[in-house]
Amino acid sequence: MTTAARRKLAAPTLAMLPRISDSLSFLYTEAVRIVQDDTGVCAQVESSRGTDRVYIPTAALACILLGPGTSITQPAMATIARHGTSLVCVGAGGVRSYSGIMPASLTTAWLEKQVRAWADDDSRLEVAVRMYEARFGSASTPARVSLAQLRGMEGQRVKALYRLLATKYGIKRFKRNYDPDAWDEQDPVNKALSGANSCMYGVVHAAVLALGCSPALGFVHSGTQMAFVYDVADLYKARITIPLAFSLHASEDPEREARRRLREDFRAFKLMPQIVADIQTLIDPIAEKASTVERSSDLVHLWDPQAGALAAGVNYGSETLDFSLE
Repeated sequence: MTTAARRKLAAPTLAMLPRISDSLSFLYTEAVRIVQDDTGVCAQVESSRGTDRVYIPTAALACILLGPGTSITQPAMATIARHGTSLVCVGAGGVRSYSGIMPASLTTAWLEKQVRAWADDDSRLEVAVRMYEARFGSASTPARVSLAQLRGMEGQRVKALYRLLATKYGIKRFKRNYDPDAWDEQDPVNKALSGANSCMYGVVHAAVLALGCSPALGFVHSGTQMAFVYDVADLYKARITIPLAFSLHASEDPEREARRRLREDFRAFKLMPQIVADIQTLIDPIAEKASTVERSSDLVHLWDPQAGALAAGVNYGSETLDFSLE
């Protein structure tokens, strides 16, 4: 088989790509070189035995976390882009820098819904209220409560959860602290929580991009390119990352153990399809939810304020033009 034939077989077709809700959550890499060879994307590690290779199922991953000491080639990034897999750069010392790849073939249907809901203050408030209600249940939310009151209720709920978990694991005192400049001085719970939250942000970021939404247009958070990611990730922290972090209070390597355990939790809770469904429900609770993320060039159209959506790829120069003045 020729090299060109092998590369053609390795390139996925649209039908071969899995839905984001079916994707594996994330893969963390550290001190490896990620390259593209004739059959796929692989991580290379140099050892005394030579070069060890581990192939990465890029089309089945929601995101890849690039840890310290990781390098990646342009051909490998091009393949990852075609697969719609997000890359998350994870810096040392708890400093995170996020980057995302959005498939060019995505429909803008959910992005347009998000923009309409975000641009109007009343509809934005409705979405923000739904986000808070999703955290502690709408049944326990008083009628006609303000957004400020919801923020206060959520803050008290998190503090109560910290106290409950600290008592459960025999921790005398806990205070949430995230200081990248003094990372080595943090206690295991804070290290595990920061590491788990970073992974959560990466997976949510991948789901947001896979739906075609903007990670910057948040409804509760604002002022950052990750505002909407923080909005959605906050829905799951009390159920997943916070209890996980406290359970690792005696771990010698809490960040690494948090990543490993979080992957297991993602499978157990089936969180990826839930993230997709939750984003859709929060933005538009009455819209019919698609079972797949649409990817088709046929969805491209031209906008007209009177005629609505018009077919793209059509030369409209043959239409009769009348610029006469009466």
